[in-house]
Amino acid sequence: MPDPIHQFEIHTIVPIKIFGWDVSFTNSSAYMLATVLLIAGFYMLSMRARSLVPTRVQSVAEISHEFVAGMLRDSAGHSGMKYFPFVFSLFMFIFAANMLGMIPGAFTVTSHIVVTAALAALVFFTVLVVGFAKNGLHFLKLFVPEGVPILILPLVVAIEVISFLSRPISHSVRLFANMLAGHITLKVFGGFVVMLLGAGSYSILAPLPLAFAVALTSLEFLVAFLQAYVFTMLTCMYLNDALHPGH
Repeated sequence: MPDPIHQFEIHTIVPIKIFGWDVSFTNSSAYMLATVLLIAGFYMLSMRARSLVPTRVQSVAEISHEFVAGMLRDSAGHSGMKYFPFVFSLFMFIFAANMLGMIPGAFTVTSHIVVTAALAALVFFTVLVVGFAKNGLHFLKLFVPEGVPILILPLVVAIEVISFLSRPISHSVRLFANMLAGHITLKVFGGFVVMLLGAGSYSILAPLPLAFAVALTSLEFLVAFLQAYVFTMLTCMYLNDALHPGH
């Protein structure tokens, strides 16, 4: 059985050390850079003509723009639209990185907890900064729901604080775990196909895991999109909490 974990190994391409810190350029760095260049190249190409009657590529760019804009507008209101570049960048990076990882032999950067945790931490601290900058200490009203009896208020506040602090954990683990599990499962079923093909008379069973692998590949494409959507939707909801902590 081929090792299903081998696809997640990080390899150094250009070793770089700065003051004892290892900041080498790795395969993970290369795929993140490729993701950014792919997104930038796509939007530069799609919006180059800016036709009144959009081309197919321009239509895809406009649909993606309106999709994220509608998500943010519905979750955080019109006041949240000033954070659209941040939310849009998150969605496109995660979506493109997930889809890039679906290419056979490619590296999936979102299957590493350090990447998803960095994205979740960026959202978490952005929410804190926006919340306190816009509302001051009134941002703490987020932890005090209206209409709660005074006797159980300390318990409710403690639960709300714990829930708020656990956001970056659940935010990052959800994306990481789904991408990791999906790619491991695909590798396992692909390994079954190879093993059965070399197992003599048992090779007639090879189409069975192959069919599962094809079905899982289709499902994994759906999961790649859904995880980008869920991560972005939660970001919009957290921004709404920062902008409207009393609601």
